[in-house]
Amino acid sequence: MSPSMTSAAPTLRWRLEDLDLQAVDREAVASRDDIFLLVCSASFIESGTDLYTRNLLDYFAGDGEFESWLARQWEPEELQHGRALRAYVEHVWPDFDWSAAFADFFAEYSSLCTLDELEPSRGRELVARCMVEMGTTTYYQALNALCGEPVLRDLTWRIRTDEVQHYKHFYQRFLQYRRSEGLGRTQVMAALWRRIAELRRSDADVALRHAAAWRWRDCPAPPALQDVRQQVFERMRGEFPIELAVRMIIKPLGLGPRVQRWAERPLSMLARRVLLH
Repeated sequence: MSPSMTSAAPTLRWRLEDLDLQAVDREAVASRDDIFLLVCSASFIESGTDLYTRNLLDYFAGDGEFESWLARQWEPEELQHGRALRAYVEHVWPDFDWSAAFADFFAEYSSLCTLDELEPSRGRELVARCMVEMGTTTYYQALNALCGEPVLRDLTWRIRTDEVQHYKHFYQRFLQYRRSEGLGRTQVMAALWRRIAELRRSDADVALRHAAAWRWRDCPAPPALQDVRQQVFERMRGEFPIELAVRMIIKPLGLGPRVQRWAERPLSMLARRVLLH
């Protein structure tokens, strides 16, 4: 990657300084373990974006325009998400040792986040990227609806808006590689399915586990991780924007507006039945 790709300052849609942490209603969230775990685990994942960026830059080497966007837009925005979420955690839960907990998380996460985990072609990897952005968009939208605390709602909506823009950029790049690679709908669907199957494992699970371990590090009888995970999932699934998720999932299939609208309702009903039962 040429020096010019990293020398220019990124054009961020917002700044950490835009958040008024002094206005946080600590009493509304300080006692809520679910909010702590959701915000803290997200802060870990976002703060590890530089590792994933290096993998993508290696994988897309030679695609100068895309490399530039990854380095100058995507990575700075994702890292800002991590800094903002960390700042929120440290403001509301000042006794939590974020740095030590993140170090433990990153030691495990870095061994999982490798080039070998990427899809076998650039076009299919961009499908996977779209699914990751779908996951983050819907995660922050659900957290926004769940939390109730005004500053956290402001922050999660800012991040959610960034993630939507990231999805759009990955999707537009996917369209170019779909043409150049001659990707058929079956190949796209396979990439979609592989990534959807992975959404509830690996990095998110690792982050939640380390956040919980450090949250109750000195507790003589810490809650079971499975119970913690189930409680968090129960809280989030009631706010999960299913229709939005379905639209974002099937968009790379290129079904056409009329067919996509026809498919969205039954798929949303099926997703709701699976999620809520």
